[in-house]
Amino acid sequence: MPLRNRVTPLGELVAEPGRGLVYGNRGCLHDDRGRIRRRYAGKRWIACRLRFRDWHREPLLQPGRFTELFFLDEATAFAAGHRPCALCRREDYVRFGEIWRSLHPDDTSADAIDARLHSERVDEGTRAQRHYGAPLDELPDGAYVLWDGRPFLVMGHGLLRWTSAGYDGRVPRAARARTTLVTPPSLVEVLRAGWRPLVPLFHPAASPSPPDEG
Repeated sequence: MPLRNRVTPLGELVAEPGRGLVYGNRGCLHDDRGRIRRRYAGKRWIACRLRFRDWHREPLLQPGRFTELFFLDEATAFAAGHRPCALCRREDYVRFGEIWRSLHPDDTSADAIDARLHSERVDEGTRAQRHYGAPLDELPDGAYVLWDGRPFLVMGHGLLRWTSAGYDGRVPRAARARTTLVTPPSLVEVLRAGWRPLVPLFHPAASPSPPDEG
């Protein structure tokens, strides 16, 4: 039976058979029987490489250890509010820091980055994921929005519907429309800067829409 450690763009933990292309954690979220008991533990939410230094991550969900999480791709990890790991993705972390300093010159330490991201991804009162209003045609590829209540990836002239197995279904990106933004604003700006990570930014099922679409 699949473990409940696959993360959706909405930050939810679901039980799905596939692991996705990006690994990460946000602390220990499970009990001694491997049951998920909380959405997060702390503010350090990171996204990692699936393989690093031949480290073995099995069995998963060991008592007292952090909960191993899996994302479809980096765009999904960003939407859920995770940033690059400073250990297994050092090159990405350094580049991320350079972009971050240009956006937030007074908040450049790892703790400051994580604190700002936490304020952008979690509503302090409800502990639910925060969302934002945004102009749809101004968002960069890789941002996630809500469309008919479901998460869609912004890609070219279209929006791609997220599923745990990839992207399935496309709708045109309407011009001059307002939308509900899922990806934290600071991470949207990282995407806008031209983010090219060591891990896959997009699942292979994602592809730009034809230029005449929409």
